[in-house]
Amino acid sequence: MSRLDLAGRTAALDDAVDAADGRIDGALLDEARAVVTRARERGGLSAEHTVVALAGATGSGKSSVLNAVAGVDVAQPGVRRPTTSHAMAAVWGEGADPLLDWLEVGRRHQMGPAEGGGATGLVLLDLPDHDSVVTEHRVRAERLVARADLLVWVVDPQKYADAALHDGFLRPLAGRAEVVVVALNQADRLTPQETSAMVADLKRLVSQDGLDGARVLAVSARTGQGMDDLRGLLAKAAARREAATARLAADERAVARRIVGECGTPPPSRQGSQARGDLVAALEAAAGVPTVVDAVRVSASRDARAATGWPLTRWIGRLRKDPLRRLGLRSADREHRAPSGREDLVRTSLPTAQPAVRSAAASAVRRYVEEVTRGAADPWVLAARSRGQAGIDQLPDALDQAVAATRVEVSRRPLWWSVVNVLQWALLTVLAAGLLWLLVLFGFSYLQLPAPPTPVFTLPTWSGDGGVVFPGAPEPGEGLDVDPFRIPWPTLMVLGGLALGVLLALVCRLFAALGARRRAMVARGRLRQSVGGVADRLVRTPVGEELDRLARCRTAATLAAS
Repeated sequence: MSRLDLAGRTAALDDAVDAADGRIDGALLDEARAVVTRARERGGLSAEHTVVALAGATGSGKSSVLNAVAGVDVAQPGVRRPTTSHAMAAVWGEGADPLLDWLEVGRRHQMGPAEGGGATGLVLLDLPDHDSVVTEHRVRAERLVARADLLVWVVDPQKYADAALHDGFLRPLAGRAEVVVVALNQADRLTPQETSAMVADLKRLVSQDGLDGARVLAVSARTGQGMDDLRGLLAKAAARREAATARLAADERAVARRIVGECGTPPPSRQGSQARGDLVAALEAAAGVPTVVDAVRVSASRDARAATGWPLTRWIGRLRKDPLRRLGLRSADREHRAPSGREDLVRTSLPTAQPAVRSAAASAVRRYVEEVTRGAADPWVLAARSRGQAGIDQLPDALDQAVAATRVEVSRRPLWWSVVNVLQWALLTVLAAGLLWLLVLFGFSYLQLPAPPTPVFTLPTWSGDGGVVFPGAPEPGEGLDVDPFRIPWPTLMVLGGLALGVLLALVCRLFAALGARRRAMVARGRLRQSVGGVADRLVRTPVGEELDRLARCRTAATLAAS
């Protein structure tokens, strides 16, 4: 992996930590921040040097192994325990001082080019005992274990299976097998069979620690057994100059995987849109949208009947109050109640009580958050729920304002209403003229005056032989066997005006019902859009910001863990 790859991984981990701040375990985030800081600090120091730490328990022979690798007595093994209180560095090559200052290693021994196999660029550290009875010594060892590029754990036949080593140090390094070497020292005290069995058992334990593939060597600092292999391994690592990058990348991958686990599983891709639809539907019910839609349908039907019904019975429909006006949703009512044009001051007259709206809205929000956060870890769910519930108190007023500000009535009257209205009044005029004509004829008859001639309308009739007799045909007795149907024009005007007016009103009532249903659907769409805007502003957007933060954390952590 190149330094550029490490820089990108570090930036991704930093982004994941920033997104997860306050959402996941603080100790994990502190560990991730420390890894990011360590990566950036180490990246700014010498890339020509590879820091190898010799770590181990008291009496494991770390100092002896250091001397054996160096070929000279750099460290002085002692008989007192703990032997090493401060780290000691053997340095091959120049320019390592800034790196050692960062490591806080003051004891330094500059090696000659021919010593230790000439491993130029190698910085070999002898750490304090990790099981030291002095707390300060253990802290120094743990800090250098975290900062070293390559770790060589020196164990002895008596303590190689010690729980303090495996539980406290090796297991936390799980996933970093490429930067861990385990050296079984004092192999000269064992028979070849015992050495093979112990190395096999040590590999098993190391594998159980999550370090499957870590190199395990049997060495003897006293006799030099296996030291050439260890020395060659360290020289190769120093020559390749990749251990630092590999260690930092492994540390970042390990902590990033834990952050990914804290994010939970992502919800299904279509879950969000389905959950929003359910939320809007629930808020529609809470806001009384079905009542408003029904009022739009009834009001539109009422307006249509008032414009197209039979003029003599239209007044009956006006006896019932307009349902839209009763709810305060007529445009004129809105303008009267908010003369300044402030739509936010408008309120409806819906009978739904505020507590009931709040309770229904709270349930809808809770269901929405549960749906969109399904699979997420509890801290993210709680954060999203908190963001969603923050707007619940505002929902009743916001929903009422949204309904009140939505124009639900028709913007202009349909043209056919005006046409039918003219026809209805024309038919009523014909009926009135016929009644007046009949009244005049009745007056003449009552006064026993000669009646003026009254035109008669003659309808075509069927003759006995199947022929048709039209108006103006010969009188009866002149070749016809049936009388043609005749009706006076005044009577025809009255009956025709009445029948056609009522029939037209009935037909128009059917069309008015269809039109009212269509207008109700249009109004429902507008109201759904308005309620959806409230849902987005007070619920979906705040919760969505939390989900975006979760997605950003998961994406960045996944990238860093890859």
